Amino acid sequence: MPSTHPARVSDIAPGRGALRPARSWLHSDAPCRSLNGPWRFRLSPTASVAEDFAAEGFDDHSWDSIQVPSHWVLQGDGAYGRPIYTNIQFPFPIDPPHVPDENPTGDYRRHFDIPADWSDAERIVLRFDGVESLFRVWVNGVEAGSASGSRLAHEFDVTSSVRPGDNVVAVRVHQWSASSYVEDQDQWWLPGIFRDVTVIARPAGGIEDVWLRTGFDNGHGHIDPEVTADTAAFPVALRIPELGIEQVWATPADVAPLDVAAVEPWSAEEPRLYDATVSTAAETIALRVGFRTVEIRGDRFLVNGRRVVFHGMNRHEAHPERGRVFDEEHAREDLARMKRFNVNAIRTSHYPPHPRLLDLADELGFWVVLECDLETHGFDKVDWVGNPSDDPAWRKAYLDRIQRTVERDKNHPSIVIWSLGNEAGTGSNLAAMSAWVHARDTERPVHYEGDHTGEYTDIYSRMYATVPEIEQIGADNARSTLMNCTPAQSARQRAKPFVLCEYAHAMGNGPGALDEYQALVHAYPRVLGGFVWEWRDHGLLATAPDGTPYYAYGGDFGEVVHDGNFVMDGMLLSNDVPTPSLHEFKAVVQPIRFDFDGDKLALTNLRHSADTSDLRFRWRVEHDGVPVDHGDLEVPVLAPGDSEHVALPRIRVSPDAETWLTIDAVLAAGTAWAPEGHVVATTQLDSSSPRTAPAARPRADWEPGDGTLTLGIARFIDGSLVRLAGRAVTGPRLELFRAPTDNDESASDQVEDSDADVAGASNADLWRRDGLDRLTTRRVCVEQAAQSLRTIDKVSAAGSALSVMVESVWSLQDDGLELRVEIEPSSGWRTVWPRIGIRFDLPDGAAPFDLPDGAAPVDGAEWFGLGPFESYPDSLRAARTGRFSATIRDLSVDYARPQETGHRSQLRRLTLLSGESEVLHIVALQDTSGRRPGFTLSRHTPQQIARAQHPFELPVSTTSHLIIDAAQHGLGSRACGPDVRPEFALRPESRTIRLRLTAGH
Repeated sequence: MPSTHPARVSDIAPGRGALRPARSWLHSDAPCRSLNGPWRFRLSPTASVAEDFAAEGFDDHSWDSIQVPSHWVLQGDGAYGRPIYTNIQFPFPIDPPHVPDENPTGDYRRHFDIPADWSDAERIVLRFDGVESLFRVWVNGVEAGSASGSRLAHEFDVTSSVRPGDNVVAVRVHQWSASSYVEDQDQWWLPGIFRDVTVIARPAGGIEDVWLRTGFDNGHGHIDPEVTADTAAFPVALRIPELGIEQVWATPADVAPLDVAAVEPWSAEEPRLYDATVSTAAETIALRVGFRTVEIRGDRFLVNGRRVVFHGMNRHEAHPERGRVFDEEHAREDLARMKRFNVNAIRTSHYPPHPRLLDLADELGFWVVLECDLETHGFDKVDWVGNPSDDPAWRKAYLDRIQRTVERDKNHPSIVIWSLGNEAGTGSNLAAMSAWVHARDTERPVHYEGDHTGEYTDIYSRMYATVPEIEQIGADNARSTLMNCTPAQSARQRAKPFVLCEYAHAMGNGPGALDEYQALVHAYPRVLGGFVWEWRDHGLLATAPDGTPYYAYGGDFGEVVHDGNFVMDGMLLSNDVPTPSLHEFKAVVQPIRFDFDGDKLALTNLRHSADTSDLRFRWRVEHDGVPVDHGDLEVPVLAPGDSEHVALPRIRVSPDAETWLTIDAVLAAGTAWAPEGHVVATTQLDSSSPRTAPAARPRADWEPGDGTLTLGIARFIDGSLVRLAGRAVTGPRLELFRAPTDNDESASDQVEDSDADVAGASNADLWRRDGLDRLTTRRVCVEQAAQSLRTIDKVSAAGSALSVMVESVWSLQDDGLELRVEIEPSSGWRTVWPRIGIRFDLPDGAAPFDLPDGAAPVDGAEWFGLGPFESYPDSLRAARTGRFSATIRDLSVDYARPQETGHRSQLRRLTLLSGESEVLHIVALQDTSGRRPGFTLSRHTPQQIARAQHPFELPVSTTSHLIIDAAQHGLGSRACGPDVRPEFALRPESRTIRLRLTAGH
């Protein structure tokens, strides 16, 4: 009877059998064959299934066909199970190293051919670049071994099992295993063979491994080679034709460092690579060499002797249809997009990516923190009891993971830091990993955020620290005790470079205050920047019951436990669309600083190593957003860190329009990641003549009235607006609610330096508590005067004594109809408000007062103000003043969970559109403090948006909704990080909104 081995899933050993030592992922001319493509596949619900499928003659014709690489839960429309999303919690009982018997197990089989001329090979190797989670391998019925470490490479020596001609490989993959306890990253659980499978003929006299360590110092290069090969493989030759290097080593003892007289250095900004080969008579290895020296000097992190600042992203491997299956074309465009948005660094959260991604990082230019495939976050649920990080029984597994990480990728110049993993607590196994890395690679420093006291790492790292806390970390005279540190440990950590390995949690609409974080890297040199969490949403393409496609998140696949939409926390939507926050990031970290100084412009090159010879500086002048002049600035080439004052162009200032000067730094020529003319950095200067808004005209001749009248383009009944510019309309009604953002919904306890009213309670819960989403109105009075109407309303919510008084005054002026709204809250409000605004509802096709049926909806806007993207008080750096237009759909962002979106700040003029027709013109006047309102135009109310969990759940709309906001609450990063900074928090206060309205043309 065939044997079964269900207990093997609880084996904490990293691998067994003919598993070969870790080595580099090399470009070799040794013969190889890809086994990617269709495999026969069978899924079983448990691990206790017979192994007879591994036999050569097993009949698999009744099995399904599945593509390799792939994740089986993303194939067959649910036939093989569904994805599971968790952030911290394990999707199985915490019973290490055991996993449940209900353990989906995939069996794979395929035939492959071994050419006859492979008989001369010294050995045949079967390589798997990524399998989740534990897998066992048989070739021609002979077991080769087993391995775990889902995002790591494993090679099996199958020489004794293969034969020329037809062969059969069988692989058993268990979804859950002991290794699942140390692979609890914040991502989807996606089992299967998801990276390449390759069979390789290793030649006699070949090269087992190569490491070309490089250095750079003041124009000179250095190569410290390490060649792993049998003595019989020598002589070995190193060739770098562009540098005239042809070094031959006759014996292993001859392999020695080389000095290179003149080389260009590699950096993320100037990724200079040299083609190299290392060869024997039997094999040639091709590499691309970049010369650079990484060091920590005091509390500075340096590359090639210059301080580095990370403008980084945490990057998972994620695709809405393929999951973590690598696609090089998509990956290249992904990295090119990063470059276009001024991203210069990647943390490979939280595992090594496909090795080709690092080739692309070398080529395009990124600073890379290469992270090991390790996270045990689920043990946080039990106060870290049983955490493998401090259990000696797991040491071999931990060391195997870091060794496979470093050995595979050690040749990449882009990798400047090794990271032991993420959120795995702390303990002796992590210290042992660090010790191994330090011994193996004496140049690159070791990072691990969980080493709060700095016992075994070289860099002080934190997640989601607040701006005031980072100031205390960065300041030389600070003496405060750091988190989880004694005073002595605090001093030790302050003596190191400091990095935010995660910050600015980009979930939904947010984050805010990116510019305040960026200011810290200029104020405190030991702060070397950070990595936004994270680059992209992980939505999986799914179909709603009505057939509508959407991007699914946790819970959408019926998971028993899940963490909802916490997996949708990227600056890129699942469909590759950049969010406004990514544009904000680009503006905040732009590599050119502009400072206006009278008739001069001070420019500073903030780059690490590139001068500005690749840039042109273009200027243009606009009057009320209309271009009137343009040209190029004459700017000398600035070396990294240099500044220069240049003369501004003569600006023609309009006496009756706002005059704005815009300067763009653009690429002078196309690159591998952007075309000529791509904007790298930009700034604006308001050169307008001083003007003041006309004061409101007070009047005292109000008399009680019935409120039924016409004022120019407006018709009122009982004091309420019913028609405006020939269309049905209701409003203005007070709107204090916004559809809560993911940050608004967070119940974080991290509310220091915050206006949060109740620690552990979300702002959204407090808004609902106070009834801001269900306000009711009582008309207090209606008064009339010549060509004017005045109403006073008391607005409050059921069950609450809190209220807001709203005075609305309509008056017919020579230049149109003016609306002035005074908003005054009662005392007793204790929490922040989401907004202070007024809402107009514009139904489609409603036909009172002879408006024809079927009138086209209000479906777009043109405006003069900030744009083109949405903006909020703590997210304004990407916004510029100008004229913009957009459809009502394009004014909103399709966040995976519907929420507040579409606000445009500092409005001057707005035109509502219906197709090509102009419906209504609105001029927004400043209040007495010089503040300008913003606007939102949407097909749904904030209340409707708040009730939807996915875009397809939003109701069919028959109305457009215009909200004019006197103020909005900031965005913050509270979904996983600090709350809205106090200066951007909206406390209840009295505000005024003044609008002038005229009919469209």
